[in-house]
Amino acid sequence: MGDAAYNVFAGHLGHLSVSQEEALAAFKRALTEEKLYDPAEPALDDPTLLRFLRARSFDPAGALKQFSDSVKWRREHDVDNLFTTFDPAEFENSRRYYPRWTDVLKHSLPHDFAQNGMPVYVYNLASLDSAIQKELHSAPPERRYQRIIALYESMIRFNMPLCSFLPHATATPITSVVTIIDLGNVSISSMWTLRSHLSESAKLATANYPETLSTIAIGWFDPGTRNKIHILGKNPAETLLKLIDAENLPSQYGGTLDWKFFSEPNLDDATKEAIGELPKGPHIFVNGL
Repeated sequence: MGDAAYNVFAGHLGHLSVSQEEALAAFKRALTEEKLYDPAEPALDDPTLLRFLRARSFDPAGALKQFSDSVKWRREHDVDNLFTTFDPAEFENSRRYYPRWTDVLKHSLPHDFAQNGMPVYVYNLASLDSAIQKELHSAPPERRYQRIIALYESMIRFNMPLCSFLPHATATPITSVVTIIDLGNVSISSMWTLRSHLSESAKLATANYPETLSTIAIGWFDPGTRNKIHILGKNPAETLLKLIDAENLPSQYGGTLDWKFFSEPNLDDATKEAIGELPKGPHIFVNGL
């Protein structure tokens, strides 16, 4: 169980120590020297740079190496063009294979979990039945990889900026998510079959979308990420309701939110006012437009 006093916004904008502020300044200087930083570029705002610093424990040199490698990776895979030209129908279909956005944390939570405004994702592995797995693996490996990229890009370009724009208790920009991994009714053989699928996504995220995961509701990891991990027992609601307000937690996990896997996210009035209906396919959210 994670430490209840753990601040999920530690190291985020508005929650930096003096040494972390200094590390951010040093990181920007290093990026500028390498011609990798332009303060006018929206994709290189402080919240984004801080994700790379948190991933390297605020070591500017380590963050520079990871950021530089990520820039090379983005160029190699033509990420910007891939995202903006991705087929909307294929994009929507691909969402069935990965964690799905359900709701946004909007209220103060018990035990000092100040996760206000963060998107909640659910990954129901049992939904990846044999038919869906067959469909998933019918695509060439390169295209499966491109689908993962498009979905991660949508998370950082649309979901997170939208959640930052929506009213929430803290002014901290949203750059990470809360994820429930549902292993109910998943056989060992199914997990074994899906191992490469899960590993590929995790590897891509760790290298190129660092620190986008705030809290996960299952797992076992190294001490550096232990505070992010919450292992669910026979009564998952007991733990999840300490992390997620009841109205934001799907009913199958003990909350009151009427949401099922494969459903669209639950949009409150503020979200509907900001975007109307959730757009289909790849989109970018900019300044409330």
